[in-house]
Amino acid sequence: MATGKNPRVTVILECTSCVQNSANKSKKSSGISRYITQKNRHNTPDRLQFRKFCRYCYKHTVHGEINK
Repeated sequence: MATGKNPRVTVILECTSCVQNSANKSKKSSGISRYITQKNRHNTPDRLQFRKFCRYCYKHTVHGEINK
């Protein structure tokens, strides 16, 4: 049986506007929205970016892939 790296990896998507606003600390945001998903590293070697709903910003924002 072949043993090797699994092409599917688990990635974390984080809200980009919450990260920028947490540095300013002027927004009433109390956290950073994060989603967990999987990607195929052979098909998508670049970082993922999706528009997802952020429950702290109360709107759809860009969520980008972060390092663990």
